[in-house]
Amino acid sequence: MADEKLVLGAETKYPLNGILTIPDETVGLFPAVVLVQGSGPSNMDEKIGNIYPFKDLANGLSEQGIAVLRYDKRTFVYGKEMRNDPALSVKEETIEDAILAADILREDSRIDSSKIFVIGHSLGGMLAPRVDAQGGNFAGIIIMGGSPRKFEDILMDQNNEVLHSLNKFLKWIAIKQIAGFSSKLNNIYNLSDEEAKSTLVFGKHVRAYYLKEMGEHPSVNYLMELHKPILILHGEKDFHVSVEKDFIGYKKILGDRPNVTYKLYPNLNHAFMPSVYGEIRKAKKEYKVVQHVDQQVVKDISDWIHSVLR
Repeated sequence: MADEKLVLGAETKYPLNGILTIPDETVGLFPAVVLVQGSGPSNMDEKIGNIYPFKDLANGLSEQGIAVLRYDKRTFVYGKEMRNDPALSVKEETIEDAILAADILREDSRIDSSKIFVIGHSLGGMLAPRVDAQGGNFAGIIIMGGSPRKFEDILMDQNNEVLHSLNKFLKWIAIKQIAGFSSKLNNIYNLSDEEAKSTLVFGKHVRAYYLKEMGEHPSVNYLMELHKPILILHGEKDFHVSVEKDFIGYKKILGDRPNVTYKLYPNLNHAFMPSVYGEIRKAKKEYKVVQHVDQQVVKDISDWIHSVLR
């Protein structure tokens, strides 16, 4: 296999460095995947602490004859200027670049343009069906640690999870903070777009518009329309999203449609690596432990892609 450096969106205002990992030569054209990161600024390897999930996926899948394109997230490179834009949405942050990535693969003479897939992780998984609908036009969609719920509902759950682990005094302070946060979130859809752009929901930069725009394009709506193959993967020890509300949530919505495959992995966390501490307040410590994406996950993705292509 070979890692080839490239620039995504070279003609745009936000060029991004990327790597196309090409498998060793085989007969015929390669299938390919675009990797789409989760929330927050993230480099092309999706590095967090001492783990590199996207590098692992690129190396593992290319060994199975699948080309992989990964790239720095726009907010990772241009975060300072982007976070001051009141109209920032997931469209500028994620969707546009994922579509550009698919276009790059389609133009590569070594890639089979009818066999390009998307792997979205976390928020990237939530957005993958929308990326597909708005121009990605993939052969199939892989959702890793995603959710069919609204993003703000997941944030509230994460806050409440941390709340339960605090001592009485800190809990008292946190309950007030979370109540304020909750009332802001509950009001998002009552705001006009202009009001939402000038309303901060948390921190100095996250505006109501970012959540409102995303919430008005729920992934469920796109999933319900999809008849192409979908693979939904989830770690049982994932403390960012939940088995009950998210993995089973997908099953409740999509049921046993023939185009959807589900896989739940015992003892794997949100990064699809073995669980270490297993609780959200120890997330930083969890990801400081050097680990790799579980080989079974890589094999399942590869087997699924090749089975779709038969």
